[in-house]
Amino acid sequence: MSERSALTRLTGNGNGACGEKDCPNVYRTATGSFVVQGDVSNAFTTPSGEGLVEIPEAVLREAFRALGW
Repeated sequence: MSERSALTRLTGNGNGACGEKDCPNVYRTATGSFVVQGDVSNAFTTPSGEGLVEIPEAVLREAFRALGW
């Protein structure tokens, strides 16, 4: 797993303190995949090793704008 500093933050204010208006966030990895930080969701049970987070549409739109999409 990468350190957060190795990821490109696409959303949020960058202070790294979830719970202080720093979540949810979208990050891009060096390989071009995405990491999402947000509130844990219990919408359904995931397979072992997986998890669900909820992320508002506005946060995804912010990430898309940061990527120029």
